[in-house]
Amino acid sequence: MKESIAIDMDGVMANVEKHFVDWYNERHQENVSIQDIQGKSEANAFPEPGIIKKYASTEDFFRTAPVMTGAVDAVKKLNEHFEVYVVSAAMEFPQSLVEKREWLKEHFPFINWRQIVFCGSKNVIKADYMIDDHPKNLDPFKGKKILFEAFHNLEVNKFQRVKNWKDVLDYFEL
Repeated sequence: MKESIAIDMDGVMANVEKHFVDWYNERHQENVSIQDIQGKSEANAFPEPGIIKKYASTEDFFRTAPVMTGAVDAVKKLNEHFEVYVVSAAMEFPQSLVEKREWLKEHFPFINWRQIVFCGSKNVIKADYMIDDHPKNLDPFKGKKILFEAFHNLEVNKFQRVKNWKDVLDYFEL
């Protein structure tokens, strides 16, 4: 039996970091860069408090997110060697459910519906590995924990860290 990997969607497969910056700049005629938000919490990343939750609650935000560089090829390769599950705590933003499903269909057509888990809390997820950008999702996880680097987790040092999808493939020796 193959080992299993639970892969987070936002911030791991979908480049929501870039998407938040692009949306903010377009809507506020600003020039915030990815570097400007590095090391900040999601709540304090932008001059306007709460903007991340506001955008995440906005129609089409998740549907139009760019794919993380290298994600498609890496997830395809992982899918050949492991039981891969895309796991997203999507219930916080219910309008995102259809958008995320459509986004996966477009960018990761080799992931079938049985491999997608939309949940409220990732505490219920059981797999051999979890790749996530949020420590709060990795903390209760019982398997091997892999932190995907993001602007909001740069100070976290308690998990195996990967910076990109090449690092993920290196970790799994693929």
